Amino acid sequence: QVQLVESGGGLVQPGGSLRLSCAASGSIFSVYTMGWYRQAPGAQRELVAAITSGGSTNYADSVKGRFTMSRNNSKNTVYLQMTSLKPEDTAVYYCNARLFSRSSWGQGTQVTVSS
Repeated sequence: QVQLVESGGGLVQPGGSLRLSCAASGSIFSVYTMGWYRQAPGAQRELVAAITSGGSTNYADSVKGRFTMSRNNSKNTVYLQMTSLKPEDTAVYYCNARLFSRSSWGQGTQVTVSS
């Protein structure tokens, strides 16, 4: 089991940047595959980025070249650096930890991109 707490969301103008953090506790963090998901009002929750225990990353096409996911196992934390933000990036962003078939979720942090 792992407990996750997201932070770093907020209101930014188009073209701006934010860095989201997800702090994990309660388990051996380094073995988990970590992911960032987002959900906009009326939409399905979608995968934004993922990083494996070995450090391999994958990104949704919509964020490639703009978002970067990283992990610091010594701090039990994963990050999502978001740049060149667009209004369509507006959503609640959720952190996910997966080990085998079990997934844990954080409570989410709101990101709003608006003029």
